[in-house]
Amino acid sequence: MVLMRSVRRLSARFGLAGAFAFFVFTTPAAVLAQTAASQTDAPPGADLAATEPQTPIAIAIQNAMPADLPTGLQQYYEHRVFAPVWFDQTGVKEDAHLAIAAMAGANEHALNPNNYGPLELAQQTETAKTPEEWARFDLELSRQFLRYATHLSSGRVQPNKINKALNLFPDRPEPKSFFENAEQAVDFSAFLDSLPPQSDNYARLKRRLAQYREKAEAGGFTSVPDGDVLKPGMTDARIPFLRERLIEEDIQIASNHSGDIYDGDLVEAVKTFQDHHGLATDGVIGKNTLARLNVPIQDKLIQMELNMERRRWMRDDLGDFYVFVNLADQNLKVVRDGKTVHTTRVVVGKPYHATPVFSDQLEYVEINPFWNVPYSIATKEYLPKLKQNPSALSSKKIRVFQDDSEIAPTRVAWNSYSGGNFPFRLRQDPGDGNALGRIKFMFPNEFNIYIHDTPSKSLFSRAERAYSHGCIRASNPFALADILLADNNSTAGHWEQIRDSGKRTVIKPRVPVEVHLTYLTAWMNKDGSTHFRKDIYDRDDVLLKALRRAMTDNL
Repeated sequence: MVLMRSVRRLSARFGLAGAFAFFVFTTPAAVLAQTAASQTDAPPGADLAATEPQTPIAIAIQNAMPADLPTGLQQYYEHRVFAPVWFDQTGVKEDAHLAIAAMAGANEHALNPNNYGPLELAQQTETAKTPEEWARFDLELSRQFLRYATHLSSGRVQPNKINKALNLFPDRPEPKSFFENAEQAVDFSAFLDSLPPQSDNYARLKRRLAQYREKAEAGGFTSVPDGDVLKPGMTDARIPFLRERLIEEDIQIASNHSGDIYDGDLVEAVKTFQDHHGLATDGVIGKNTLARLNVPIQDKLIQMELNMERRRWMRDDLGDFYVFVNLADQNLKVVRDGKTVHTTRVVVGKPYHATPVFSDQLEYVEINPFWNVPYSIATKEYLPKLKQNPSALSSKKIRVFQDDSEIAPTRVAWNSYSGGNFPFRLRQDPGDGNALGRIKFMFPNEFNIYIHDTPSKSLFSRAERAYSHGCIRASNPFALADILLADNNSTAGHWEQIRDSGKRTVIKPRVPVEVHLTYLTAWMNKDGSTHFRKDIYDRDDVLLKALRRAMTDNL
């Protein structure tokens, strides 16, 4: 009864959303004692793992096995001769208590406890009397615990099924081995703790989500009234609202700023807010900054919950040496032995050329590369120009090939071709005007995506940098080469010397470097700062809809 009351209390207060303490509950001996006449002194769980499988509870479990029970879970029960998993001759096991408690507290991990029925399961421990009722309890707890563990460890939805641009395939628990591992666990509480992602990034965001939920319960964020653009040095009656709003975001204001003048530490605090939201850090409160200041706290809660789901898709260990590109943030970092050793701005795909999410390994770096013009660009952008002027691409040093033989563009009847019958390959020579710049970082993949230099440097100064056809343009790429090829015994300026020679050169890294293209719109850094980014590809909306559809789906 203690557990039942506690579950009901949490359900009423939080909708099963709060932290769930461990409450012991028991099953009366009289209830457990119901079995065959030859076993009147034994409860339903007695001798269930013995060589004799025909105990009433074993028969009941075998008969109650639902047709849609996951195959591996069926096999697990068959392997144990249909002995119950969650209770024995002494009553309901402590593992069952802990499993139900964990599912009731699932909201800590941005999962909905009501999807796993902890209230109903707790109730069954009080009402079950017959072997058939206990069999249904045992099977249902196994099914729900598997669903909970799957959602917690690898996500509620499979990313590639909701968006083909998300090429992530997280490992979902195999039921039979999962339950065998659970059964063999010396400490079941530790086993439960091992289910969610074991990365610091996940733990930090989980902690921040809890803190923001407390803020929401306390009333949420202060609204900053609309008004004219606010620049440093100006006087404005909205300053007290602004100051309060920044404090609510846990941004420190160094001095006890007061009054209506927008200056000093308050300007620096706004710049910090802008940095945390991917805005231009100019201290000017214009339309975009004001809009971000007034995002409701509930929207930020949802954004954090969605990104906890994304973290569940990711591997805990991203490698000893890796490149990490957050497409929503439009930044790249290199991590080695757990430390960030390089960061740089990047330009990513336009919304209608959205860069996909996937992981791969750096295979080689090419200095002074050719640019083999993608077929879509060749037919959609360059073919119309060639139809107007066969020499249109000569100034760009783009040459025409067919079957590996170069063809003079003036000898081609371009009006005879379209996107459906274009037999040519366009290739741009190396040089300063090459679309790939002077260096590219290749991790060959089915999407033809890679990281490269660019002759167009101005875009890196913008706060939002989604302008490419899908590939990733890196600012200061030769500094990136120095980091990624540091084990190739190169001296300072070596790669620039090759660049200046004009010689096309391919270098393979001597140490494996993993490349992870990700999409995260909310995260918490080690320094405690919480970051939110604009959903440039509308992937938050797609994920939110998918999660809502999945609310009632089975595994």
